Amino acid sequence: MPATSPAHPDRRRRRTNRFAALAAGVVTVGALAAAGLPGSASAGEEHGKGGYGQGHGRYQDIQLLSFNDLHGNLEPPAGSSGRVTETQPDGTTKTIDAGGVEYLATHLRQARKGEKYSITAAGGDMVGASPLLSGLFHDEPTIEALNKLDLDVTSVGNHEFDEGAKELGRLQNGGCHPKDGCYSDKKFKGADFPYLAANVLDEKTKKPILKPYWVWKKNGVKVGFIGVTLEGTPDIVSAEGIKGLAFKDEVETINKYAKVLQKQGVKSIVALIHEGGFPASASYNYDCDSPGAGDGISGPIVDIAKNVTPQVDALVTGHTHNAYVCSIADPAGKPRMVTSAASFGRLYTDTTLTYDRRTGDIARTAVKSANRVVTRDVPKAPDMTELISKWNTLAAPIGNKPIGYISGDIGNTGTESPLGDLIADAQLAHGKQLDPETDLALMNPGGIRAPLTYAAKGAEGDGVVTYAEGFTVQPFANTVNLQNFTGAQVVQALKEQVSGPNAAVPKILQVSSGLTYTLDLTKSGADRVVTDSIKLNGSAIDLSATYRVATNSFLAGGGDGFPTLGQGTNDVVGSDDLAALEQYLTANSSASNPIAPPKADRITMVH
Repeated sequence: MPATSPAHPDRRRRRTNRFAALAAGVVTVGALAAAGLPGSASAGEEHGKGGYGQGHGRYQDIQLLSFNDLHGNLEPPAGSSGRVTETQPDGTTKTIDAGGVEYLATHLRQARKGEKYSITAAGGDMVGASPLLSGLFHDEPTIEALNKLDLDVTSVGNHEFDEGAKELGRLQNGGCHPKDGCYSDKKFKGADFPYLAANVLDEKTKKPILKPYWVWKKNGVKVGFIGVTLEGTPDIVSAEGIKGLAFKDEVETINKYAKVLQKQGVKSIVALIHEGGFPASASYNYDCDSPGAGDGISGPIVDIAKNVTPQVDALVTGHTHNAYVCSIADPAGKPRMVTSAASFGRLYTDTTLTYDRRTGDIARTAVKSANRVVTRDVPKAPDMTELISKWNTLAAPIGNKPIGYISGDIGNTGTESPLGDLIADAQLAHGKQLDPETDLALMNPGGIRAPLTYAAKGAEGDGVVTYAEGFTVQPFANTVNLQNFTGAQVVQALKEQVSGPNAAVPKILQVSSGLTYTLDLTKSGADRVVTDSIKLNGSAIDLSATYRVATNSFLAGGGDGFPTLGQGTNDVVGSDDLAALEQYLTANSSASNPIAPPKADRITMVH
């Protein structure tokens, strides 16, 4: 999406960065019992009984390895984006460094050893909002890496539309970029695996723009995969990226194609859904069977799981960047596995599906699943190291350029983040260059994809911010736009952070220096923004006055549930947001006088 969250050169748009779990719809989930069937039924079982094929017993374990929301993170992600939280047996937690495609490849290849029936699937957002190593080259490096990973199939995510449906088609089918051409003497061949987009239709033809489903087959075993992205994609990507497309209901679409697969004799079905939930714990190994109020999982995936036809045997999900392995009852009341492997290649999910050759279906009582950490204590995959080196050689002249200096880590987490303040200040400064009358700037948190870390990532030295690091923070190529709003509209926009589509999962805008107000989380809806506390440079907002406001182009189009920000007048379009950040850092920092992390004290929180 353009500047959306956790939600990634024609860089990307944004995704929604959820800062709170949905309050409603919490389910407590239970582990699937292995009753009535061995959890690890062997291929030799019932050999010679019933004619299942020479060497094949009735039950066959299928390994399903899955991950989601890679976002082009080929190199190990930095800071908190490169760690996972693990709960220890005594209840304490620790963090583990994780991620990096060199390690992901090794882990997946080790997991597949000895597994004759193994499928690798993904839940969308493989590309988009990517670091410079991939994003600078329109994510061709990530597609190459996924091919080497032997990915079998993936659903589309909202970020696959950051550069539009035509570019997604190029990533699938290959060919040189229409503007930037080829990056080597070899033509880009595209993805070896199918992207599935069952609920993304061409408005004219009414047909999916890519394959709606795909069937994996081996020795008579058939498993169908249906891929969908969230129906709300139009709300979190730029309008130009999805022009001419319609996004249909996830449940209706999955149920439709489950019937199609059933008619084709495919009874084992997995849904790849780019939509997710919010587990009650941030630990990747959280037990969804935990008893107690508030435990389990909440969020959009709960209602989806409860309504997807029982013909579907498992749900691989994503979008929220959370880790969970849960069972949620299907419409028939039977438990069904729902998984997500966090993001950025830090985890993968290892699921065992026991296939019944007699029925052609999955014996769901035998399904087992767990998230595995992509630790960095295993050997790096040499082919991935070579791939990263190749693309880094091309990216280095641009990416290694210093653009600023910082005195400490500048984080991007929290309701108001230090990096959010810094970026809003950079956009205010750029706005004042365009028009000295610019009053304030607003930045959506989902457009801030990573922190700025003090420790050197390469040879640049501690405290140096490189262009590549800035690109990782703001990879969407949104422009900084100026618009006029009344004071009443400014107040309304702030209230839209916590009301309307953002009521359940608020999106708190990051604000520039001089704008202050109180956010009272003890209240509900729009009342959480205390109107008479909103001040600019110490003076109350005049509801009838006109204010010049800088936002990125995503917000200026009303994105992320801020329709009021799409109603501004007297538009002026400036440079892209990364250029604004670069200019601000260069002008306001040096090796001897680095920028200190902002205090993040512009929004007063009442809990």
